[in-house]
Amino acid sequence: MMRQITQACATVLLLAAGLSCPGIAAAHGVSSGEDDPCLRRVGEHLVHFSAYQPQYQLNDQYCTDIPQEGDTFLVVDLVDPALRDEPVGMRVVRGNGRDEALGEIVADLRPSHHPDGVLRGEVRLDEGLYTVIIAAEKQNLMRRPQYLLRVHMTDYQKLMASVGAPLLGVLLAGWLGYKLFRSKWLQDWWVALRS
Repeated sequence: MMRQITQACATVLLLAAGLSCPGIAAAHGVSSGEDDPCLRRVGEHLVHFSAYQPQYQLNDQYCTDIPQEGDTFLVVDLVDPALRDEPVGMRVVRGNGRDEALGEIVADLRPSHHPDGVLRGEVRLDEGLYTVIIAAEKQNLMRRPQYLLRVHMTDYQKLMASVGAPLLGVLLAGWLGYKLFRSKWLQDWWVALRS
């Protein structure tokens, strides 16, 4: 009986430890390019998007969730050198990007050459959804990469993952503690201890 209780407690502790750290795998600084949510394809070529708000956090970079409203620096790294020889542009549209013609254009960087491999822009973003569209002049524009930006919005999925998992661990540990407390073995041990 004691062995089963020990195994159950160890399992609960391992489960709670694993669930309470959901942000570890979701961090931006991943080593594999395939796992990087900011890496997209323009035709056969790769681009990497980053957004910065140095007035709030000097070194933090964002891809899709931007924590504050305000001036934001947008940077597109043209990962493949072949893209440096063709005009590449960027457009920022208010909204979710389903219908670009209906959205308000917030910034429009016309396609041009970027020999240093970096496309830069600055835009003021208010709270809401924005779509960043990157297009190479020679590529099929229907298959252009898009980034959906959530500016100063609560991501309820991440919130539930960060709060729900530890809460589930605490509830499970409480339930196991209750079962242990109500067990005949513990009651017999307590009676033997008191006598």
